Amino acid sequence: MTTFAPQSTSFDIPELPDRARMYRECGARLRDSMRDKGVDALVLIGNGNVVYATGVSWPLLDAGLSHVERPVAIVLADDPHPHLFMPLREGSASQSEVPDDHVHGPLYLEFDEGVEVLATVLADLVPTGGKVAVDELTGAMRRASAKLFPAGPPSDAAQVVGPAKLVKTPDQVSCVRNACRITEEAMVDVQKALAPGVRQVDLSAAFVRRAFELGATANMLEAIWQVMPTTKTSGSVWTTTGDLALPLLTTERELERGDVLWTDVSITYTGYCSDFGRTWLVGDEPTDRQQAQFDKWREILAAVLAVTKAGATSGDLARAAIAANGGTKPWLPHFYLGHGIGTNAAEMPMIGTDLGEEFDDNFVFPAGMLLVLEPVVWEDGTGGYRSEEIVVITEDGYRSITDYPYAPYGQDRI
Repeated sequence: MTTFAPQSTSFDIPELPDRARMYRECGARLRDSMRDKGVDALVLIGNGNVVYATGVSWPLLDAGLSHVERPVAIVLADDPHPHLFMPLREGSASQSEVPDDHVHGPLYLEFDEGVEVLATVLADLVPTGGKVAVDELTGAMRRASAKLFPAGPPSDAAQVVGPAKLVKTPDQVSCVRNACRITEEAMVDVQKALAPGVRQVDLSAAFVRRAFELGATANMLEAIWQVMPTTKTSGSVWTTTGDLALPLLTTERELERGDVLWTDVSITYTGYCSDFGRTWLVGDEPTDRQQAQFDKWREILAAVLAVTKAGATSGDLARAAIAANGGTKPWLPHFYLGHGIGTNAAEMPMIGTDLGEEFDDNFVFPAGMLLVLEPVVWEDGTGGYRSEEIVVITEDGYRSITDYPYAPYGQDRI
């Protein structure tokens, strides 16, 4: 049986996060990054970025990207508190550490009228000639760009927010770990219900109900219970380049005995995400070939974890995975070997993307970064194997914050 490198004990994670401390520390990191980039004000409308900057728990997250009512944050380099423009102020905003005089009514930035209000707000808050960075621009914001940003076009807020979000505080890691615990406890009940005749949407309903009973803040994405094809000629969906498609939307399809499911779900706890992936079999035990794929997956994961620590690069992990897989990439071409996680289910770094090997080699892991590892083993003739593991990077290695077994392939954990 494949063995994993001993886990680090050098990173203490509190059982429950201190939200006031997390708000202060995240705000300080964000303002430090603003000063480093010479930015005077941030306009944030991406839900995950607003959660990070304000500590507000917004229940829609990804589902709210196309929603007219969503929170907006304006962060000033010389103000310890962001300005939060919030729908449902009496609800989610009341849980935030943002003082009352910095919490305002909603801005409807998809409409010209809402952008007119934003222009007035920015004129009051941002000094003349101040440099502004924005994470997203609605159509109405683009039309009014000259009025919104009289000092010139705004810069990309990702260059400010990304470095701030990369290293997590212990309280942030606690949030993610609690999100994972809620997810895993809910998945115990879902896996028990797995049987021929059950619909994919039934699994989604059971999961969401149980997750919210356990304290989830939001359902981050629509749950995936993808039935994997056994061959390329089986009539399943493939990408335009002939690669395996993942993820595909959940349907009312009734599961059949022997179906191989690749699961992928994410909820949030106080605004921070889980990311859960396992491979399940419907009403059956693994064949020898399927068990061998799981064993190969564990070998790949062990090889990756053996080089995972502060100071390693994304390139180091990619090469370790490829070597353990006999020289080929053990991840889907349109996906990645691993990614970060926090207020978004997938954050930088993305390991093994089309950004290329040079990018991966230049991305050095700091201690305190969270990383989701999700290698894939698939070959024509069987449904393959995929699981996800979340670790926090430490000075001398890693520490796992996920704890769900691999059944029916094996009960042991890393």
